[in-house]
Amino acid sequence: MDPLLAFAGLGVGIIVGLTGMGGGALMTPILVLFFGVPPLAAVSSDLAASAVMKPFGGFVHARRGTVNWALVRWLCLGSVPSAFVGVLLMRAIGGGEQVQDVVRVALGVALLLAVVGLLLKAYRRNEPATGDRPAPIRVRPVPTVLLGALGGLVVGMTSVGSGSLIIVILLALYPALRPGDLVGTDLVQAIPLVFSAALGHALFGDLKLDLAAGVLIGSVPGVLIGARLSSRAPAGVVRAALIIVLIASALKLFEVPTGIVLLIVTAATAVAVAAGVRRRARTARQDLDTGDERIANGAESASGVVPR
Repeated sequence: MDPLLAFAGLGVGIIVGLTGMGGGALMTPILVLFFGVPPLAAVSSDLAASAVMKPFGGFVHARRGTVNWALVRWLCLGSVPSAFVGVLLMRAIGGGEQVQDVVRVALGVALLLAVVGLLLKAYRRNEPATGDRPAPIRVRPVPTVLLGALGGLVVGMTSVGSGSLIIVILLALYPALRPGDLVGTDLVQAIPLVFSAALGHALFGDLKLDLAAGVLIGSVPGVLIGARLSSRAPAGVVRAALIIVLIASALKLFEVPTGIVLLIVTAATAVAVAAGVRRRARTARQDLDTGDERIANGAESASGVVPR
């Protein structure tokens, strides 16, 4: 068993624990690009590992009450059968290199969709505070089932989408969901989803147990570490790093030359650093203005003048 594979699983597990997404979107291209695993075997092995890894995060959210069980039921109604259909559809496309090429292209498209979703989530306005009372959610069954079916189909074919894609579309359908409820609901619904897709691949003999075991050795403790660090690590930094890695992975899956990939990644990193510096400067100015106002109000109160 390759120790580097376990180390890669550890890194991906930490990111999943921190952000609630990125498992399939990162682990599958890592297996394909850095370990030379055929895409079909990488997809099936990653799904099997996710089926074991995701319940750890889902259990924590279920205990904390940050799971909308009504949404979970409607999502699973569409996603579980659709994930199995995704496996069948991929098998029906053809055999040998044809299947591998289709999986590679579909995976690249899914990664770019995940990047778009993460960007939308990063710039979403009026996000409710974590400690606020959750707003009542009116479940919309038909769009929710369709969302689950779409996500399940993508997951069955590429192993990407159980976190990155579904969590973003959930955000669009139910903007009143708090971030914690959003992640918890997504993690819990992903458990039967990835299990269904992994079962489909296992029935067709695509599953590589040695790969799945190697990923699990690192990813399970990684998820636990990430969950403990999630309250301290800057979410913006983790999200920016995830977006950059997803872009690079998608471009390589599309067989873009390495030089162009490095150029795009460098530009994306520069944009992320500049955005972080501006955000920090804006926050510092706001804190300074708030502090000056408190000092002025305190001085007026001490002099007997009632502040207006």
